[in-house]
Amino acid sequence: MCLRGLHPTVLLKTSSLSGRTKLLHQTGLSLYSTSHGFYEEEVKKTLQQFPGGSIDLQKEDNGIGILTLNNPSKMNAFSGVMMLQLLEKVIELENWTEGKGLIVRGAKNTFSSGSDLNAVKSLGTPEDGMAVCMFMQNTLTRFMRLPLISVALVQGWALGGGAEFTTACDFRLMTPESKIRFVHKEMGIIPSWGGTTRLVEIIGSRQALKVLSGALKLDSKNALNIGMVEEVLQSSDETKSLEEAQEWLKQFIQGPPEVIRALKKSVCSGRELYLEEALQNERDLLGTVWGGPANLEAIAKKGKFNK
Repeated sequence: MCLRGLHPTVLLKTSSLSGRTKLLHQTGLSLYSTSHGFYEEEVKKTLQQFPGGSIDLQKEDNGIGILTLNNPSKMNAFSGVMMLQLLEKVIELENWTEGKGLIVRGAKNTFSSGSDLNAVKSLGTPEDGMAVCMFMQNTLTRFMRLPLISVALVQGWALGGGAEFTTACDFRLMTPESKIRFVHKEMGIIPSWGGTTRLVEIIGSRQALKVLSGALKLDSKNALNIGMVEEVLQSSDETKSLEEAQEWLKQFIQGPPEVIRALKKSVCSGRELYLEEALQNERDLLGTVWGGPANLEAIAKKGKFNK
C-alpha cells in the first residue's frame, strides 16, 4: 500500500529539478561544452597524437571493478591516448549496473606520475593547457559521480596529475612506502584536473595550502595524520596490497547494488547541491529502493529476528 501523494513514480515525475540536480540525475553530462569554448572532438583529435600506455578495466563478479593505469615505463604517466581511454572506461562504468565498488591502481607497484611530458611539451600554449584541463575535469567529475564507492590504492608514487586523480576517489589507501606529492608548483603551474578543489574538501583549506604551496612529499604517516588517506596497508607487495584493498572495500559494499548505488548518489547530491535540492534528491532516490526486493527481504528478516 502506498501513502497518498508518495508513490515513487509520482515523486520522480513531479520533482522540480534544478539544472545542478539534473547534472547528477543524468549520466554522461559534462561540466564544459561549446558554450565554455570547449570543443571535445577537437581535443580528442589532439590527444590521439600522443600514444603510449593503456587504461585497463577488470570487472569482478562481486561487483568490484579494478581500474589500472598501465604505462610502467613512464611511471604510469598519462599519455594523450590514456586520457581518452580513461573517458571510455568511465562511460563503461556509468553503464555497469551490477557494479558497487572500484579500486584505482597503477601497474608495477606505482600509482602515477601525472601527465606524460612529451604531451606537455607539445601542448605549450595557454589555450592548449586549458583545453586539456577542461577535458580532464569533465572526465574526473564524471568519475567522481559514478554510483560506485571508489578507492585509490596508492603504491609507490602519486605525483602531479596522479595525486590529483587520487582526490577524485571516495577514499585513499596507501602502502607503507608510498608517497603522494602535488608537484605542480615545481613545474610552474597549479593543479588543473580539479585537484585543488577536491583537496580542499578532503583536508581543508589550510592543510591544502600547505600541501600545494610547499609541494610537500606526503609519506603514508603524514598523509594519514592530515586526513588525506583512510588507512595505511600492511603490505607493500603489489598483489598483497591489492588483496588488502579489496578486503577493506568489501565492508562498504555489502548488500544489493541498487542500495549501494543509491547511497553513493545521495552522498554526491549532499556534497554538490544546495540543501533543499539535496533533500529533494534524497527523497527521489529513496523512491527507487523503498518497497524494493532488498527492503522487503530485510524487513522480513528483521521480523524473524525479533521473534
